[in-house]
Amino acid sequence: MSTATPLRAYIAVTAAYWAFMLSDGALRMLVLLHFNALGFSPIQLAWLFLLYELAGIVTNLAAGWLAARFGLAATLYAGLALQIAALLALAQLDPAWTIAASVVFVMAVQGVSGIAKDLAKMSSKSAVKLLAPAQDGALFRWVAGLTGSKNAVKGAGFFLGAALLGLIGFQGAVWGMAGVLAAILLAVILFLPEGLPGRMKGADAWGGWRSRDPRVNRLSLARLFLFGARDVWFVVGIPIFFQVVLSDGTAEGRREAFFMVGGFMAIWIILYGAVQALAPRIIRAKRQTEQAIAHKAVFWAGLLVPIPFLLAIAALLAGPPADWLTAMLVAGLLVFGFVFAINSSVHSYLILAFGASERITRDVGFYYMANASGRLVGTALSGISYQLGGLPLCLGTAGVMALASWLAARRLLQPVAGGRG
Repeated sequence: MSTATPLRAYIAVTAAYWAFMLSDGALRMLVLLHFNALGFSPIQLAWLFLLYELAGIVTNLAAGWLAARFGLAATLYAGLALQIAALLALAQLDPAWTIAASVVFVMAVQGVSGIAKDLAKMSSKSAVKLLAPAQDGALFRWVAGLTGSKNAVKGAGFFLGAALLGLIGFQGAVWGMAGVLAAILLAVILFLPEGLPGRMKGADAWGGWRSRDPRVNRLSLARLFLFGARDVWFVVGIPIFFQVVLSDGTAEGRREAFFMVGGFMAIWIILYGAVQALAPRIIRAKRQTEQAIAHKAVFWAGLLVPIPFLLAIAALLAGPPADWLTAMLVAGLLVFGFVFAINSSVHSYLILAFGASERITRDVGFYYMANASGRLVGTALSGISYQLGGLPLCLGTAGVMALASWLAARRLLQPVAGGRG
């Protein structure tokens, strides 16, 4: 690559990732609000996303090897192409189908979308490790910029999905997103510089997917519980609670609730992404050692723990939905988002700092397999806990997951054989 090519490649990869996450956020909100309006229960709604997360677990185990075998550009293109295929398939959904048939079909389509998402994510994150300059904290800044901007775009996707559902309906929204994403895939193929790194130099075998570095494995466990703590309330509980509170039961009221729920989820994700991008400045990470940033990971994980527990207590004491509870939930979840974003950004830096360049795609793949596992557990518990115990149990479960993440993060400070860590 020429001197200018790494920056050009980073820009192209980031643009492709932005496009993908815009469609991913929109699709999630479309599916959630559309099927909730059709009368699906919280557990049935959770089922719609389970194969999406399960596919992410399997994909991340294989994606690192595939990228090492065929190159990061190939896996990035495959992720975009599979998302287009998932959108086109979802457009074939027939409202006359039974609920059972609809659940099975949408689960299968969401599984394809899950494969697509994690191919795109692993490709983009691994590319940053290989493209970022080695000096002056550039790796943290580049990965924070990619991750933060991605989440801001995904937040816009949440609002876009809710708005499209209200304005042009489910099928029109799905067809429109498929067309736009196809145009973006063509543009990325045409403009992504040749020579994007990632393909392995030797004939490496499939085995050894689990990292040889204990720090990567410990960080992955903390990541699992961190994202479980978010998705327990994020996937089903809070959106459905807000939709019930904000809708008056009429068609117009449901449409207005779509916009308000989608707007809140969008604002939450956008602010979360902005904090992620600013995390290196917030924690003053410039020129700090990996060990110093690992200490910060433990500190910020501890700060997250009391927030969902306090919100769960407020929801329990409030009884029937009250205006003050809604206001408290909005404020509390924004605070949760701020602390969660710092945690997530520090993790995203540490996995690239810990991962060895010669096997970075597989270390990142294993780490994001743990990430997908946390989302899978959080998604299942979101529907189950909300249906069994309402919002208090949903938020209390999130607190337990946050506590487990903090306990796992503390192991990052333990010494590692051979002097690492």
